[in-house]
Amino acid sequence: MKYVLDSSVGFKWLVVEAHTMEARRLREEYRKAKHDLHSPDIYPVEIAHALTRAERQGRITPVEGKICMIDMLKILPRLHSYIPLLPRAYEISSQVRIGVYDCIYVALAEQEGCELITADYKLVKNLQPLFPFITPLTSLP
Repeated sequence: MKYVLDSSVGFKWLVVEAHTMEARRLREEYRKAKHDLHSPDIYPVEIAHALTRAERQGRITPVEGKICMIDMLKILPRLHSYIPLLPRAYEISSQVRIGVYDCIYVALAEQEGCELITADYKLVKNLQPLFPFITPLTSLP
């Protein structure tokens, strides 16, 4: 299956929290070429930001963060430039009053004609009525 992968799912590949098991199953299936995963090229930056935030919150140590960062760079989804996506992402963000970073993922899924897999349930709640291709991680078979 072809999916756009949200950074909220990619973070769960690295740091144990709710629904990590489902995220890691998706990663393993991706490694076995069962899925074709895509993300905007802001994905690694968002993961790095989430890792440093987890460090500041005491959820992981700096050493664990560094290891996670190296692991993240070993298995990335296919990255797409965010610049061509930005006009559509801006339009969506302006229309629905959601952050443009999230809307870049929505614009990519729209462009690629596939589902956006996310663990951001606020995003699902707020945008799925308008964009039914937004799929919660927990809904994957």
